Amino acid sequence: MSDQNPRYVAAIDQGTTSTRCIVFDHRGRIVAADRREHRQILPRPGWVEHDANEIWAKVQAVAAGALARAGLRPDELSALGITNQRETVVLWDRATGRPVHNAVVWQDTRTAELCAELGGGDGPDRFREATGLPLASYFSGPKVAWLLDHVPGLRRRAEHGEIAFGTIDSWLIWNLTGGTDGGLHVTDVTNASRTLLMNLDTLDWDPAILAAMDIPEALLPRIRASAEVYGRATGRLAGVPVAAALGDQQAALFGQTCFEPGEAKNTYGTGSFLLLNTGDRPVPSRSGLLTTVGHRLGSDRPVYCLEGSIAITGALVQWLRDQLGLIRTAAEIEPLAASVPDNGGAYVVPAFSGLYAPYWRSDARGVITGLTGYVTRAHLARAVLEATSWQTREVVDAMQRDSGVPLTSLRVDGGMTANRLLMQHQADVLGVPVARPVVAETTSLGAAYAAGLAVGVWDGLDTLRAQWQRDAEWTPRMDADTRARELRRWRKAVERSFGWLDEDERAAGAATARAATGAAARPHAAAHPAGSPGTARAPIH
Repeated sequence: MSDQNPRYVAAIDQGTTSTRCIVFDHRGRIVAADRREHRQILPRPGWVEHDANEIWAKVQAVAAGALARAGLRPDELSALGITNQRETVVLWDRATGRPVHNAVVWQDTRTAELCAELGGGDGPDRFREATGLPLASYFSGPKVAWLLDHVPGLRRRAEHGEIAFGTIDSWLIWNLTGGTDGGLHVTDVTNASRTLLMNLDTLDWDPAILAAMDIPEALLPRIRASAEVYGRATGRLAGVPVAAALGDQQAALFGQTCFEPGEAKNTYGTGSFLLLNTGDRPVPSRSGLLTTVGHRLGSDRPVYCLEGSIAITGALVQWLRDQLGLIRTAAEIEPLAASVPDNGGAYVVPAFSGLYAPYWRSDARGVITGLTGYVTRAHLARAVLEATSWQTREVVDAMQRDSGVPLTSLRVDGGMTANRLLMQHQADVLGVPVARPVVAETTSLGAAYAAGLAVGVWDGLDTLRAQWQRDAEWTPRMDADTRARELRRWRKAVERSFGWLDEDERAAGAATARAATGAAARPHAAAHPAGSPGTARAPIH
């Protein structure tokens, strides 16, 4: 395809705090973009909500804004792709198109007690074999169950097929394709795989889990591929094929063209999300990682991933700045850390609210170890950066233990990738090249790529891989013996973080969490003892 016959693809990136629309050309270059923030609604401690109507209004605004900036008409767009905050839940009335409640956001913890109830004797792993996920308030299914129990009259309406459930992608596709006038009620496999309701093997809703959570199947969207033409838009984007949907982290993996097993991406933000392509079969995790769908193109076999999240990476730099006052701006950390040749023997383990994968120690708390009189604030700055590299290394090790798939390279995006010292250390501790792309908006690019594939803007994955351009690459410089020694010392530092909460403190924390979620008797469940006729949910076993 030549520049004389340009084709354009738009991506809607609906995130937790804002919505963007980016228009890309056929070479994957950004033509124009627009962005709008939306409100964060916090009705109680631990509760996080969004106004779904506000989000839809912002989507329309940014789409119009990006087209205006690009000087394009809707009929000049070849396709539209969607990427979205995952696990956030919207329930709406099919007849009126009005949400029946604010969207319940992925960060919301109100379902913590419900998840414990559902787990019963099996605990968080009750549905892990089928879904690849633990029972946790993070995921969508328990949020749906909570709304059905707590919004008056909602369960009856849901059972009669009057209500639709969707993650944000479903809500947007329904509205984009006509809403109450023929809107399509669909989701894609990546978003469905984050609901705790989809079976990873069948790629369909799991009847046993729906029964256990007492969620009527009539609520649910049809599960489709990540890249296929779902329908055509109406309204401001009239006629544009709506042709892709992916959850945000999976979209970033796709935008980084990590199409082969062993390829991985890490997004460095407040925390970090690392996804490893494990091929066409789901890999169960024994290390507390998540097994999820990476993408599915049309009728092709799905591609699966292991996902590991790191709670505190960029947030540790903010802590050094805001809480300790050792730097004035985040950008100051790199020259300060580079002013010394190493960490001086100091290690920072940022277990501010426990340790996640692969340790899963809620009793852990942050520590600084190895202090001597030699250590300066420059050494601490270096140790803060290195904490991100080592945490990433431990997630990678867990992924390789689970999958047997060796990491061949790491593609990186997010704000912290501007720190060249950190990226070099990341390559050193992983022992593989670390590469940063020219196009930093990898999430939006992934959605655009998937949509463009569906309509023939690009003819295949090889074309997309050829378009990926390296902005910078870091290759390992650390010798194997040094790497092994430093890893041993890091792990000793991690062990020092264990056991800081006593039993009474853990119990008090759990009670506080229960109070924060507004725990109450679940009316529908209470009406029918487990196992009795008309039971609210299947017996827990």
